[in-house]
Amino acid sequence: MQIQSLLTQGRTLCDIEGVSKKRVLEILANTIAQDIPAIDADDLFRRLIARERLGSTGIGHGIAIPHCRVENYDGVIGALITLNQPIDFDSIDSEPVDILFAMLVPENAHGEHLQNLAALAGALNDSGFRERLRSAESDAALYEIAVSKD
Repeated sequence: MQIQSLLTQGRTLCDIEGVSKKRVLEILANTIAQDIPAIDADDLFRRLIARERLGSTGIGHGIAIPHCRVENYDGVIGALITLNQPIDFDSIDSEPVDILFAMLVPENAHGEHLQNLAALAGALNDSGFRERLRSAESDAALYEIAVSKD
């Protein structure tokens, strides 16, 4: 999996005010829906919330990978945001989150989405990569840092 195949500059936001887990998921849903008209922001938000109810997607080290399945789209979609202040995300290490990489997969995707999640988690497990993401000062810089991991 290449990060560049998941992201666009339009789905990469730096230094966002998150306030809460719910608000951040809403920002992610709206950002993705603005870039991909086939996706409904409200439906996506409900799906992301439903997934979080199953268990937090906070994987530790200040990282969360909210993810869900979507209808009306055949590809894998990513969105990346960094927050200006970390928020509580019920992460496995109890640390607040300031980097969120959302991933959406088609409704009919099966094992592929688990492989993509594992690859993404592996990339975000690199402390140097995380620090470079955190140091970005603009949306464009954040996007360039993210895709440079490939």
